[in-house]
Amino acid sequence: MILALAVLAALSSLRPAGADEGKLVLEPGHPSLRQFLLPATAPQPADNAPTPERVELGKKLFFDPRLSATGQTSCASCHLPERGWSDGMPKSVRLFGEVMERASPSLVNSAYNTIYLWDGRSPTLEHQAVNGVSKSGSINAGANPPADGIANIQGVRGYLKAFDSAYPGEGITAKSVSRAIAAFERTIVSNDSPFDRWVKGDKEALSAPQVRGFALFLGKANCVACHSGPNFTDNGFHNVGLASGAAQGADPGRFKQRPVALMKGAFKTPTLRDVALTAPYFHDGSAHTLTEVVEHYDGGGTASPSLSPNMKPLGLSAAEKEDLVAFLRALTTPQQVYVYPVLPRE
Repeated sequence: MILALAVLAALSSLRPAGADEGKLVLEPGHPSLRQFLLPATAPQPADNAPTPERVELGKKLFFDPRLSATGQTSCASCHLPERGWSDGMPKSVRLFGEVMERASPSLVNSAYNTIYLWDGRSPTLEHQAVNGVSKSGSINAGANPPADGIANIQGVRGYLKAFDSAYPGEGITAKSVSRAIAAFERTIVSNDSPFDRWVKGDKEALSAPQVRGFALFLGKANCVACHSGPNFTDNGFHNVGLASGAAQGADPGRFKQRPVALMKGAFKTPTLRDVALTAPYFHDGSAHTLTEVVEHYDGGGTASPSLSPNMKPLGLSAAEKEDLVAFLRALTTPQQVYVYPVLPRE
């Protein structure tokens, strides 16, 4: 109780975007905090309701390199379960060492998002699954024009049977492949972190530094301005002042999809769920640790005409930075050994 009162006192003069401190009570289990819990059931499109057959088929496709033109690259090549469903690289690397233009984003809690990819060029997970072809990343991306890897599995009897069970009468097409992969991706959920358990009432789930970090997240650090809601993202696009954005020929980000000035160098706000597992950070992989991320935001970023208005020097102390990093680490669900699927061979 003393800790909670101290935190509330620290917040009393602040009103960051996305939070109402007058109503939030930072005590474990307090009803005001339930807004930070993900819905028990992830959103599902009416035309692709999940079934065990669809999810299992999508899992196989996700890990099957035969879906790529070369037969060497799968979705999992850049979205590894043991690396937070990212790949641990500053920028994704393709077959023969070709480096992509952006880092591989995590797929954790994609079901809760409303737009996809760093520049938002995919409106749905189904679209993202087979229409993400570009040098910024996809299973068919590369120097040469992409080929249709779907043809590589159309004669595999195991897949013919699986598709008939999951999507009767549809066959093995780009549409049915995309629907199956999306159905699987919607099962990649992180919702049992120490923070979740604390919000539900477990008094021991968070340490005092982590609770202080949460208060900073909502207040002085103003992280909640963009990393809002139970999935810690506003599904928006922001230029956060990365040094790479000031270079000649810099990645235009969202501007290519929506050509308005504020979108130059703006990229999608990633979820912070399981963020401790997905280093390096930012779309360009320029931050190697969470501490470096916090240092970047504390400095306010590199000035530019399209810099997000939320980016301002924070003046965090060394202790406050440590507390904020401690809180970010509390957003990770304990990991289990992941069992890869057995792929149909004939």
